[in-house]
Amino acid sequence: MMLSRLKPAVGGGPPLGDKRKTKGKRIPQLEELLARRDFTGAIALLEFKRHVGEQEEDTDLWIGYCAFHLGDYKRALEEYEALTKQPGCNPDVWVNLACTFFFLGMYKEAEQAALKAPKSKLQNRLLFHVAHKFGDEKKLMNFHQDLQDITEDQLSLASIHYMRAHYQEAIDIYKRILLDNREYLALNVYVALCYYKLDYYDVSQQVLAVYLQQVPDSTIALNIKACNHFRLFDVKIAEGLLKSLMDSASTSFEFAQELIKHNLVVFQKGEGALQVLPSLVDVIPEARLNLVIYYLRQDDAQEAYNLIKDLEPSTPQEYILKAVVNAVLGQEMCSRDHLKIAQQYFQLVGGSASECDTIPGRLCMASHYFLLRQFDDVLTYLNSVKSYFYNDDAFNFNYAQAKAANGNTREAEETL
Repeated sequence: MMLSRLKPAVGGGPPLGDKRKTKGKRIPQLEELLARRDFTGAIALLEFKRHVGEQEEDTDLWIGYCAFHLGDYKRALEEYEALTKQPGCNPDVWVNLACTFFFLGMYKEAEQAALKAPKSKLQNRLLFHVAHKFGDEKKLMNFHQDLQDITEDQLSLASIHYMRAHYQEAIDIYKRILLDNREYLALNVYVALCYYKLDYYDVSQQVLAVYLQQVPDSTIALNIKACNHFRLFDVKIAEGLLKSLMDSASTSFEFAQELIKHNLVVFQKGEGALQVLPSLVDVIPEARLNLVIYYLRQDDAQEAYNLIKDLEPSTPQEYILKAVVNAVLGQEMCSRDHLKIAQQYFQLVGGSASECDTIPGRLCMASHYFLLRQFDDVLTYLNSVKSYFYNDDAFNFNYAQAKAANGNTREAEETL
């Protein structure tokens, strides 16, 4: 689920489109357009009817629905807010308005609107997600208890698992739903994304292929495919995929354009970071982390710290990055407080059950002991992963320092 950074400054909607009738061609019915998921065509038809005075009772509702599914949340917001101000407004409009607020990142407004709606499964799912955004564990568990064993509720639960980095739990739910609903092809994209997060890039590619055979121009699926190639060191292929997506008609969604620009910055080692990443910091979670990495590479530890100091880490990557920033700043400022924070974060990751046997986990423990100047322990952990970093300059530099500090100067010189 991606958010739009276009806040709802109310203004003119999109043009009505070409309303000229083509001679000899039948105008499609709304039901046909919706069945084909042609939401642009549906909006054009609805606006035409509204313009010529053929507006039906639910026209405004359908325009809001189509705008929402197009990712035009500003337009959907305008339609739904206008409906709530009408006498005799259908109370279900409030939950639609709440969903629109949510996708605009306006969580407080989403909660307020949802609470005005009648109790429903959709209302419960939305409030479940709002509770997650606010970090309110008590409310989260209350709404969790009201989820039922139906597809929509289980998909909602899987998305929360994903956002809390419980990727295997999310995969289990998606696979269970797919067993009974083979036609839900898009779930393969969700499964592929979870495998990507678990670093199983080859498996992610295999699962994605199932979906791309049927929907070869999917922006989201092709973006994940590009990310897999990047992780598998096929950088040129990854860049090519994203650049072709930039020119593709399927990138009409604003969030897709933002996501592709973000990933291109990463693929190109930070090129254009200051032009792209700052505006995406509160939209794409990784944007903040990648901007921190950019500042570290520019030797601007203070700016990196300013960006990450208020972030409460929840994933190993966030803990590691916060540890690195504090370590660098601590060394620059000779600050024992920053070094102590770095040491604690490194230990949290390296000592955790999920990370202790991974390469990042072992590097974290090596860093933890490095800051404590316990170089025997540093070498124990670095020796266990050195075969993976034979040509890595940063690894070899640290490895040599540890050997020299431990008295193995000849080996340190060879490593350097």
